[in-house]
Amino acid sequence: MKLARLVGCLLFVVLASALITPLAAQSPDQMPYAPLASTKFMTLPMLPSCMTVSAQRGDPMKGAAVLLLNVKSGCVVPWHWHTANENLMMVSGKGKSEMSGGAHTMAMGDYLYLAGRQVHQFTCISSCLVFDVIDEAFDIHYVDKDGNEIPVEQALKTTAKPAGAKKP
Repeated sequence: MKLARLVGCLLFVVLASALITPLAAQSPDQMPYAPLASTKFMTLPMLPSCMTVSAQRGDPMKGAAVLLLNVKSGCVVPWHWHTANENLMMVSGKGKSEMSGGAHTMAMGDYLYLAGRQVHQFTCISSCLVFDVIDEAFDIHYVDKDGNEIPVEQALKTTAKPAGAKKP
């Protein structure tokens, strides 16, 4: 189990390093610009395959970063938490963020702040494009219905609980 997690983490580091766009290498006196038309998205093994990611600024493996998430309709990112705080901004589409304290349906222009270690899940209702601004290095910790951490493989095999079900 620990070896599988280590291999998964190493694979994540290698793949995530490919996410870093030339913006990360620009000097502070330049004005970063990332046209959507030339943005390269990729899947990551610790995320559902229906979600792709592109680092718009920063290195998400080392610290704060701006990520652009492209999520297909019907895609669910099961219950999880991150060490970093997240600032989600819906560019287009419609999605639902659920937390233990309730749910929010997000549409174009909506903003949601998620404190680090806050258990949540995200469901894309219709083709979601979302900016995710993180203030620390990216990680993801999936949890079961009781709030216990579970391996990525287990989390991505199961489907998320229905909206009316008890949340972890």
